[in-house]
Amino acid sequence: MRRWRVPDSSPSRGRVRLIDVANLAGVTKSVASRILSRDETLNVRPSTRERVLEAAERLQYSPHAGARALAASTTGALSLLIPDLTNPVYARIARGAYQRAHELGYVVLLAEDTEETDAGTDFTDLVAAGRVDGLLIASARRDHPLIESGRLAAIPHVFVNRTVPGSGRNVTVDLRLASTVAFQHLHRLGHRRMAHISGPGDLSPARERERGFSAAADEAGAPPPLVVHADFSEAGGYGAVEQILDERPDVTAIYAGTLPQSIGAMKSLHRRGRRVPEEVSLLSADDLPMAGYLTPALTALELPLQELGTAAVDELVHQLHGQPARDVTLSAGIRIIDRDSVGAAP
Repeated sequence: MRRWRVPDSSPSRGRVRLIDVANLAGVTKSVASRILSRDETLNVRPSTRERVLEAAERLQYSPHAGARALAASTTGALSLLIPDLTNPVYARIARGAYQRAHELGYVVLLAEDTEETDAGTDFTDLVAAGRVDGLLIASARRDHPLIESGRLAAIPHVFVNRTVPGSGRNVTVDLRLASTVAFQHLHRLGHRRMAHISGPGDLSPARERERGFSAAADEAGAPPPLVVHADFSEAGGYGAVEQILDERPDVTAIYAGTLPQSIGAMKSLHRRGRRVPEEVSLLSADDLPMAGYLTPALTALELPLQELGTAAVDELVHQLHGQPARDVTLSAGIRIIDRDSVGAAP
């Protein structure tokens, strides 16, 4: 005779929840979710799988929004995972995604996706509950649990702002072109001794910026820029400039990969007594509102970030309509916002 655990809270008080099924079957919520979503990658005993299914049947469990999903095969909801809710880059991407989704009749569920959060479990719960039709993943890290687990195969999805090699469903800005625009702007002002603060070498945006900047220098017949890899933070930019000035003290222009790097770079230049832009010009690959309030105001590249969110939703909806996934690269809308941190070469 099978013995059942009594759930911590009685499901009779309202709609039966996934946690009720998990408690009754004696498993975790994550395991119950993966079993109910038919996740074949889950390695559990057949008896455990049977116990969960029997618990769901006994409690008459049906996923949230299940009736609507069964009737229409869709929920009208998309999920956007972003790594940092406080980063204005992702705020612009999210705005484009929200507006386009609204135009197409979808709502967007926003979630912060960091190494500290269990995105894999949250995602599985969303799918098992029938809450989302598709997933937008911004700046997915290389070891993202959804990629490693293979569970993304169960739902249409798009990678935004950072390429996942081999996925064939990346929506990104043409950062090679952006870096070419940056180099040409500095080159026209007479700069020849340049340096580039790149990001971690294993991240696709850092690689694309570096390749674009170096290739543009080669095409122009200019000396190769000194490239320093650093974290995308203020501390990364500060340390990179310290290294640049030690290795190439005659540098006249620095191209930084992010706004935080640019802020750190400017602090290092000030500390070392290098005037910006009279002695060293500083150009940022990110144009965000803060850039105009620095001293001097930061010259920067404007990228089509809101349009990136729009394009990502378009590509996801194409998949929902049965179209094959594809890579999309945005090149329109890249331009220099000329402020006070870049001048003619000394």
